[in-house]
Amino acid sequence: MLGLPRSRVLKKKKDFQAVYSRGKSYANRFLVLYVFRSHVLQGKVGFAAGKKLGNAVRRNRVKRLLRESYRLHQDEIEEGFSLLLVGRKAALSVKCQELERAFLALSRKAGILAGEGRFDRKEGRRSR
Repeated sequence: MLGLPRSRVLKKKKDFQAVYSRGKSYANRFLVLYVFRSHVLQGKVGFAAGKKLGNAVRRNRVKRLLRESYRLHQDEIEEGFSLLLVGRKAALSVKCQELERAFLALSRKAGILAGEGRFDRKEGRRSR
C-alpha cells in the first residue's frame, strides 16, 4: 500500500491560492477538483473543506475521505500536475467508496489519469 508523503501535500497558503486561482476546476456533487500544471508545485496535492460544512469534526472527516481517495489512486495520476480537492456538503453523508468513485470520475473528466490522452493547456483538456 502506498502512503502519501508529507512532502507531496500542499501546505502554504500561497500554494493553495496558486492552484485555486490558476487551475482549471471540475466539479460534481461531492467535490471540486482544481487541476494546475506547474513545474514548481508538480506532484503536490491539497485538501480543503470550508466552514460551511460544519464543525471541525465534520470538516476533518471530509478531508480524511478526500485524502484516502487520492492516496489509493495517486499512482494513476500523470506527473506534472498539482491538484486541490475541495469537499462539498454532500460529501458529509457518503462512504469512502462513493467519494472515491466521484474522484475518479472527475479525474477522467479532467483527463489527468495516465494513459487517457494528452492534456491540452489551452482548452484544459486532453486530446485523443
